[in-house]
Amino acid sequence: MAFTARQSISVVFPAFNEEHNVAKAVEQAIGFLDLLFPDWEVIVVNDGSRDQTGKIIEELAQRHERVVALHHPENRGYGAALRSGIMAAGKELIFFCDSDLQFHMNELLLLLTWIEQYDMVIGYRQRRMDPFYRRVNALGWKTLVRLLLGLRVRDIDCAFKVFRRLVFRAIEIQSVGAMVNTEILVKATRMGLRLKEVPVTHFPRENGTQTGAKLRVVVKAFRELFRMRFALRDVNPVFIPYERRQRHTPVGFPDQRRRDRRKAMLPINFHDRRRRVVLLPEVKSPAVLSWDLPLASKSVSSER
Repeated sequence: MAFTARQSISVVFPAFNEEHNVAKAVEQAIGFLDLLFPDWEVIVVNDGSRDQTGKIIEELAQRHERVVALHHPENRGYGAALRSGIMAAGKELIFFCDSDLQFHMNELLLLLTWIEQYDMVIGYRQRRMDPFYRRVNALGWKTLVRLLLGLRVRDIDCAFKVFRRLVFRAIEIQSVGAMVNTEILVKATRMGLRLKEVPVTHFPRENGTQTGAKLRVVVKAFRELFRMRFALRDVNPVFIPYERRQRHTPVGFPDQRRRDRRKAMLPINFHDRRRRVVLLPEVKSPAVLSWDLPLASKSVSSER
């Protein structure tokens, strides 16, 4: 495809005690990326695993030059592992997925179909293959986040998301636990970044143990949620469509037809030429920038 021929991608796998799954997940990713992308990397973050996960990803990094192994000396949490991987990513697109084989890398193609028209494309599980109590917990969490933060997405914590690098130039991840997906999506949507939801297949876990429902993880997520509610009050739009600023301009028939044609376009292989106004904090007047340019001089440090 013409789209992938001019793009590069970083794939991030957070891993905690995934010795039975991580090698297969990485090999699956390599097979998919080799077919579509000329420039790619796979970053695996060992978040203080107590099994052989660290040793396995080191062997993968030695065997494949495009695989990068990162290690946390102790378990810091899912959000911290994800942040380390994202901050280490150096490609134009950033995709992250859990390393437990509950998703298949081939379905990344469904997300890539839309990434030229949106800043982030996130999967939602058509049929969640988790125990009943986890599905109930997820429903309660989604309802609470919607009430407290106003985030309206179908599946907040579906670990199958692709972003333009632009997103992580604009936001800084602070969550270290399960709140990380919520934080990214709330900040990005409040800043005016565009989001698309796409259905993906969810598979039952065959090996290993899920840790997302442990009491310690749940308590940390709730603590971060209420802390984030107050911190996010200061997040304001920095991206607004350029055409919204064209006030008092009559819409002629040719302009309307052009907009109708845009809506009818196929999502893939069409470059999005719509300009947007980027409101930089240090500049009083808004600046019109290409959406692939750096946003600000603010740097984001990563924990390794």
